[in-house]
Amino acid sequence: MIIAVLAVLTALPLLFHRRVPNSFGNMGSLLDTFLPWVGLAIPVLAVAALVRRSATAGVALLVPIAVWSMMFGHLLIPSSNGGAYDLRVLSHNVDAENPDPAATAKELLTADADVMALEEITSADLKVYKAKFAKAYPHVVTRGTVALWSKFPVEESRSVDVGFSWTRALRAEVSTPEGKVAVYVAHLASVRIGASGFTSNQRNDTIKQLGQQIATEKRAGVVLMGDFNGTANDRSLAPITAGLRSAQGAAGHGFGFTWPAKFPMARIDHIMVRGVTPTKAWVMEQTGSDHRPVVAELRI
Repeated sequence: MIIAVLAVLTALPLLFHRRVPNSFGNMGSLLDTFLPWVGLAIPVLAVAALVRRSATAGVALLVPIAVWSMMFGHLLIPSSNGGAYDLRVLSHNVDAENPDPAATAKELLTADADVMALEEITSADLKVYKAKFAKAYPHVVTRGTVALWSKFPVEESRSVDVGFSWTRALRAEVSTPEGKVAVYVAHLASVRIGASGFTSNQRNDTIKQLGQQIATEKRAGVVLMGDFNGTANDRSLAPITAGLRSAQGAAGHGFGFTWPAKFPMARIDHIMVRGVTPTKAWVMEQTGSDHRPVVAELRI
């Protein structure tokens, strides 16, 4: 009976995670962030049910299995999208403490992206990336610790204020053969997990400011890329996610976890779009950063 009760209890945070408040330590957002991992309790309970030979527990396990499958099962089914695309984009937090930016640049070039967004670039590493990308990417925009490289002309660009004393976001207008696209690159504030809970107030402030910028964007085609320090499930990202579509969710396969690079547990690096159609999305292997790069193909 205990196993059966635990099985039903496992389904509760999946069903009612939005009801968990953020009033204490932002526990709601913390649960949102790692929500798929709640499903790990299912195989553990299944083994216990088999050992105890409990038919009741076996039936009860159908509840969390059904709930988890309804929420995340579609991500495990290969996408039916693909085919022709007009623009391949890549985003990567290259890590300010990256020991070998030249090797990272070499790995990124293998993706053959048309537009590449990098975050957390130091001034010293920027020189390395510029040198490595110069031949393939004639157009480059740098603002603070974020930068964009493009094979297509960049007609205008500017910094985007998200509430920091230094620049961590930019907007560029990329002129593709199929038309102009507004491309945003952003690195939102970090979160911390400590004794006081999931500390994310500064990040949430940057989310609101970036969301306001995106909401007033006049271009029909919009691509937002970067390290958001939060997953698409996190309710705090609503000012951004409400008006945009996740490329991974629309055209990827699997959860697309990106961080930490050695054993990814959450997708905090994103490519989100409006007015363009994702046809394929994937995550690259490790590059030497503590994040993994994300790539998407888009039809304009």
